[in-house]
Amino acid sequence: MFNSALKLQRRANGKVQKKWKLFYATDFESLMYPSFTCCYMLGMFPYKINALVFETSTPRYILSSINICVCVTFLLYVLYLINFCECVKYRGIPINLNRNSFYILSGFTAVVTYILSGPRMHLLQTIKDISSKLPSELYQKLSKLIHAKDLLGSLFLLIEMPIYIKMNIHFIIKIYLIYITLLTFHLDMLYMNCVCILKACFKRINDNLENMREHTIYHPDKICYKQRSPFLLIELKALKKQHLMISNTVQMLNVIFSLQLLATVIITFTRITFNLYYQILYWQTDKVLINVEDYIYGTFLLTSLMYYLIKIMLVVWACETGKNQALQISTTVHDVLNSIDDNEIKRELQLFSLQILHRNNTFSAKSLTVDATLLTAIMGNISTYLLILIQFLNMKHYCDDKIARNVTQIIH
Repeated sequence: MFNSALKLQRRANGKVQKKWKLFYATDFESLMYPSFTCCYMLGMFPYKINALVFETSTPRYILSSINICVCVTFLLYVLYLINFCECVKYRGIPINLNRNSFYILSGFTAVVTYILSGPRMHLLQTIKDISSKLPSELYQKLSKLIHAKDLLGSLFLLIEMPIYIKMNIHFIIKIYLIYITLLTFHLDMLYMNCVCILKACFKRINDNLENMREHTIYHPDKICYKQRSPFLLIELKALKKQHLMISNTVQMLNVIFSLQLLATVIITFTRITFNLYYQILYWQTDKVLINVEDYIYGTFLLTSLMYYLIKIMLVVWACETGKNQALQISTTVHDVLNSIDDNEIKRELQLFSLQILHRNNTFSAKSLTVDATLLTAIMGNISTYLLILIQFLNMKHYCDDKIARNVTQIIH
């Protein structure tokens, strides 16, 4: 899937123009090719790129529709198995809460992704148009991060599949668990990729403003500088227009991915909390107290915990650095304003500053801002919720009073 010999088929005048290479992207398509390919293989990419334009593909849309119907059917059957069927061996309040929250929210993510496929196509087209002004060197630099995380994340989940298969759960649950885990991962990575590209666009604007400031400070010829002022004004207006387009795209991104991102945050919080809860019990007991029959369950807890921690950290890092890059533009605009003498350019810079002030370029899910504060809050509150679980979720069915005191000491 990620072979460097694969071709990125860009059709223009009926000819193939470019080849796709791993870690060597030259445009938006080659940068996003691994992500688009994985989403297509999972039945959630009902588009095709025709003459540099995203279009809805009827065969792919039919495939996506069939896929979501099968997914919902499997979800309903899995919920029936874990809540009502006697064939599921392990039950209990913590286990049922963990299972139901994960399957319902992940299924909700798949349905929302299918419903918003049209607006998402428009968003990808907008990001493609905006990022077309980026130099190929910047695309190559981005590809090292984006291709690496997509490739390593996919390999990690593929390596984890034998653990799912060997676990003592129903076959339908295994199939759905593998599929929905891959789907949610690549949808989250698609969101992160879009954030990284928008961050690069903000950085491009900031670099151009820095170059403008250096030109006004260190230019030795004042006559030449005055002659160049109209061109600087045109360039500044172009940067102002680009900033407005990128800011509007950030808001569009927040609207389209808000429900998916909110579900991801909740899933991450619940999975980390319950996995830590199970892992503590697993470490503190010599006999099986959480219906674990072999070492596979312990391996699953550790790998799952690592997966959700790393994924949420990557998403938060991208959103935090993207927000900071957007804020940096305001500082650079004021630096240019303080170093320039042309009144017309000053007036345009002041308007640019007001535009930046009225645009909130933060990445959020509804009213939940995705930044370092969110990650801190998640990690800081996990221990509190573990204490609540130990005290109120029928602990007596899983461990005695002595183990409960030890677990509480570990959390503190």
